[in-house]
Amino acid sequence: MTDVLDHILTGNRHYRNQTLTHDPTFFDTLSKGQSPSVLWIGCADSRIPETTICASQPGELFVHRNIANCVHAGDINAASVVEYAVTHLKVKKVVVCGHTSCGGAVASLGDAELGEVLDSWLHPVRELRRKHKSELDALPDDNARAVRVAELNVRQSIEVLRRHPAVRRAASDRGLTVHGLIYDLGLGELRVLEESGKGKGNGLWSPN
Repeated sequence: MTDVLDHILTGNRHYRNQTLTHDPTFFDTLSKGQSPSVLWIGCADSRIPETTICASQPGELFVHRNIANCVHAGDINAASVVEYAVTHLKVKKVVVCGHTSCGGAVASLGDAELGEVLDSWLHPVRELRRKHKSELDALPDDNARAVRVAELNVRQSIEVLRRHPAVRRAASDRGLTVHGLIYDLGLGELRVLEESGKGKGNGLWSPN
């Protein structure tokens, strides 16, 4: 474990020195505040660091990550991140990003016990699988089914976000938009799954 920690600390020193070489004031400027334009809600998967895959710099993305990039209605953790990002940081866009080869999506294809907390967390995703059983059964294999579950999960998270009071207010008052993305891990590419703008007629103001 010491070797792993040493690797991390060595990497940090390299990052710091390289950054200061290019911009001696970078960290001092960064310490004075943040004004990210995007709230990124992604999966905790170690293979999908959002700043890396988007070639973003520190301060550009405000981030919340969890198992399978879920936004549950009763999750105060995610709700507080959304409220802070939307109300106080005034981000312009909220992104929910799912991905291929997602362990949570794969696990949600069945009902194997993963542990009390994980089983509870993935329950809404497994319910999506049950709800869309006919569609999923028609797909050629479990890989395709897992990708489709990941897509459905992003859409479900977007629906939860649409009902968040801060998101509703910001969409109406200043044009906040919500977007769904899927990251193809095998290709290294992002694709847009779903977008929403402001005002009625686009699904953001669903009566549900």
